[in-house]
Amino acid sequence: MPQQRGSVTSALKLALGTGLGGAGLLGAGSVGLATYFARRVVTPDAEKQDDVAVRAVERDGDGGTVTMDATVDTRAPGRYGLWLQGGAGHARLGDVLGVGEATDTVTRELRGVDAGVLAPGSARWNQYYYAGSPEWSLGLPTRDVVVTSDVGGLDAWLVPGRGTDVPEQPGDGQDSGRWAVLVHGRGARRDEALRAVPVLHELGTTCLVPSYRNDVGAPASADGMHNLGLSEWRDVEAAMLYAVRHGAQDLVLVGWSAGGAIVLQALDRSWLSDRVSRIVLDAPVIDWADVLRHQARLNHVPLPVESLSRVLIGRSATRRLVGVHEPIDVAKTNWVARAEELRTPTLLIHSEADEFVPSGPSEELARARPDLVRLETGWGARHTKEWNVDPERWDAAVRDFLRS
Repeated sequence: MPQQRGSVTSALKLALGTGLGGAGLLGAGSVGLATYFARRVVTPDAEKQDDVAVRAVERDGDGGTVTMDATVDTRAPGRYGLWLQGGAGHARLGDVLGVGEATDTVTRELRGVDAGVLAPGSARWNQYYYAGSPEWSLGLPTRDVVVTSDVGGLDAWLVPGRGTDVPEQPGDGQDSGRWAVLVHGRGARRDEALRAVPVLHELGTTCLVPSYRNDVGAPASADGMHNLGLSEWRDVEAAMLYAVRHGAQDLVLVGWSAGGAIVLQALDRSWLSDRVSRIVLDAPVIDWADVLRHQARLNHVPLPVESLSRVLIGRSATRRLVGVHEPIDVAKTNWVARAEELRTPTLLIHSEADEFVPSGPSEELARARPDLVRLETGWGARHTKEWNVDPERWDAAVRDFLRS
């Protein structure tokens, strides 16, 4: 134990001098703040609570209007959803029809109630628009399957592409064509990927939408922490292997936000990466360090403290302060610096108005690799809401890229 304490002390001394320049030494309070910040980054989000107050509902056949308290989310342009009754129901919302300045409310188009009863009361905002199994949310034939990774069995939705016959059992030699593995972001859920399923299905692409470690209801990793893609990629590889065993001849990987970072790690580390012909990334984390600096500025965390937090999660001697099982080398997630290592044609969809994951690294990567990377920007959408703001443009960009 004394040797361990000494190694931690040495690592902290090194950490205290990292990135400080002439600013002097950080004190113990700064180490505590850096530890807290690092833990917030790697701790998976708990099940979310209701966050919307529905004030009035007017029904007109299958449609109508919904009036709710005005927030940044409820005022946002585009189409979205509401989870009802603690997630037991779901409704789909369309455009903003009016804003009540005096009452601080907003009225939106009601596009349909998929399940449950929509009534005044509490609800939870759903930026995905669709929710639940593709069988009933999209009207597409769906199988509930299990993908086996090193942490255990991961629930997944399998949606065969239009005109595609996917064998029930692996290894029967049947060619099932192109598959897409759809990877949601940190703190999100599989529903996030549903927006991409219709256009992929139309193209004859079979969709596999898996959960991954530390998702709500999924097996936990050894530390129960999000590893910024540096361990989660193994679950994507497991989904890729499932697809190949069921006849996939060609793989497409699709990722949202931190799911983009996971996809890039899978491409870098998986023995199946040569099966991947295209990747599509929506609002991706191209460089976790850039995201952490951005979040530090938003939350008034001094940048030297943010820099120290990356040292704490990246060194064996200090990782236990944060609670991660293995050191997390954030530098490995910087794909602007690693641009020359990319080998796969890539579509980046990233709004310049993204408030959570800045689009700068996506723009830099597109400039660094114009031979491989196509960037779709100019959406005016907040984080991962490009489809919500302009679904026709999103579908067209993906359709054109996968057909090219």
